[in-house]
Amino acid sequence: MRHLLDSHLHMWERAKHPQPWLDAQPMSAIDRDFPPGAAVAELALHGVDGCVVVQAVNELSETVDLLAVAHATPEIRGVVGWLDLTAHVPEQIRMLRGLPGGDLLVGVRHVTFVEADPRWLARDDVRRGLSDLGDAGLAFDVLIAHHQLPLATDVARRVPETSFVLDHGGKVPMRSTELAMWARDLTELAGCPNVAMKVSGIVTEDDWHGWSNVRLRPVVEHALATFGSERLLFGSDWPVVELAGGYGRWLTAYLELTDDLSQTERDAIDGVNATRIYGLS
Repeated sequence: MRHLLDSHLHMWERAKHPQPWLDAQPMSAIDRDFPPGAAVAELALHGVDGCVVVQAVNELSETVDLLAVAHATPEIRGVVGWLDLTAHVPEQIRMLRGLPGGDLLVGVRHVTFVEADPRWLARDDVRRGLSDLGDAGLAFDVLIAHHQLPLATDVARRVPETSFVLDHGGKVPMRSTELAMWARDLTELAGCPNVAMKVSGIVTEDDWHGWSNVRLRPVVEHALATFGSERLLFGSDWPVVELAGGYGRWLTAYLELTDDLSQTERDAIDGVNATRIYGLS
């Protein structure tokens, strides 16, 4: 039996925190609320032991609410929240850690797609904030498009004291002729020892109805070849994964794609790595 820790799960209630990125037409399957109770039920349905909840909007108030929910929800092992990397980061961390659930703040993420500057991550003020995260023992989840992988490599090299976790494999271009470019750039990024990668969000970058293990296997095998089993983390990207068949279908694919690994390798990706990288209790 495999013991799974989901390193990438979202929850939202739009009356509290609107999700402007949701496009109601193609994303109708997730154009609704996904409150904490629904997330806990989803984990239980699929036999997943716990999760790390990740921010969805760049708002400090969302992080405050996620920490409070985590404080009251044993299944939530940690929160990757948001704070303003261009402001005084240590002060914001002190404030968040002083709140209910503040001890469950394990990382920070910034939705970079809302920034007009495609090189936002490389700004000097952002880099200072990223360095402050490392000093505080917090990881940074990197959410970028696949063509920004060289940018992520440059940032990770410039801030070696901070742990970076690449979300969704850098948005793998499953339906593009640029897959070879992605593979090349991922190899460069994996050369940074302070970077790990989530095996998540791949199916939603493919044909939502036509993806298959055959199409996913080369991607997973390349991730294993570059990062190794010691720097990969299983994640569902629920509820976004509902667009491409749901939690159960992706989980079945993930288990099959990693079934031929050794017990130690499976355990690492299933949850040991997330526990270590995020410093989960």
